[in-house]
This record gives sequence, structure tokens and C-alpha cells, in this order.
Amino acid sequence: MSEKKNESAEQRTDWAEDRTILANERTFASWMRTGMACVGVALGLKAVFGSTDHPLVAKAVAELFILTAVVIFGSACWRSYQAQRRIDAHDANCQSHYGMIITAGVILWLL
Repeated sequence: MSEKKNESAEQRTDWAEDRTILANERTFASWMRTGMACVGVALGLKAVFGSTDHPLVAKAVAELFILTAVVIFGSACWRSYQAQRRIDAHDANCQSHYGMIITAGVILWLL
């Protein structure tokens, strides 16, 4: 009876780990989506305001959105890597929010 209980507990643990991995992948995909939205906004700004009297202003604003997208992509890759490393090591430490605060500050400063 005890052996069956242990197998059941191991199976539930494996399922929980699978759910955590899938959550990490969903979070990564949402960050990528946000970065691609920044790229889309940059292309839209360049297309709409590129033929104005001051095309350099439109180009500068579009470049800010491209730089924001690069920061978002880099942050997403780094956070996904860190989460996967913790999952592989079966480490249960909480995630630091300082990187997220810095990233959000940089993004807001660029806007």
C-alpha cells in the first residue's frame, strides 16, 4: 500500500513540475508577444510618420520602440533561462523582482 502511495505522490510531483515548465513557456511567449508589439508599433510609426516634414523624429521614436523590444527580448530570454535552471535543479527559492523593476524602469524611461 505504501509503495502505491509513493508512486502516486511522485506522479503528482512530476505533473506539478510539468505545469511549472508550461507556465514558464507561457510567460516567455507573452514577453515575446510584447516585444513583437513594440516592433509593430515602431514599424507603424515609421510608415505613418515617415513622410512628414521631420522624418528624423519619426525614425528616432521608432528606434526607441525597437530598443525597448530588444530589452524585452533579452529580459525574457534571461528570465526563462533562470527559471528553467531552477526547475532542473529542483530549487524552490523565490524569484528576485529587482531585475523586473529595473527592466520596467528602463522601458518607461525609453518611452
